[in-house]
Amino acid sequence: MSERRTLLIVFHSQSGNTARLADAVVAGASEVDAIDLRCLRAFDAGVDDLAGCDALLLGTPENFGYMSGALKDFFDRTYYPLENKLNGLPYAVFVSAGNDGTNAVREIGRIANGYGWKEISPAFISRGTLTEDDLDACRQLGQAMAEGLALGIF
Repeated sequence: MSERRTLLIVFHSQSGNTARLADAVVAGASEVDAIDLRCLRAFDAGVDDLAGCDALLLGTPENFGYMSGALKDFFDRTYYPLENKLNGLPYAVFVSAGNDGTNAVREIGRIANGYGWKEISPAFISRGTLTEDDLDACRQLGQAMAEGLALGIF
């Protein structure tokens, strides 16, 4: 039997919208029993959490056309200690945006590229008021990431 793999979800939420998206991601990922699932707020996640995962989902609100300061802080605290140690780590992003969210996604992608991570799904952006379709999309994102991890696809 192969060892279990770990999916880490790191997110920040101020208004609660990104937390609702993260809950949906967790619900979808939880449908896959063959993985270990960890979900942490960005300020609570650190080097050991990131070093110990096999795949990563990142959630953020769009703040002033950028990712949240908490997610940026997570990157700032983990980048240099893990530089060149997580090449190829599969990741995906979900964003709650009041505007369009594309700048937040672009900047996360630039940082992820610096880590050497591999984007496995286009970013999901919820624009405006959250809908059931948004929550369903995040459930599907979580489940797909967990299934791909469990099957060794990434």
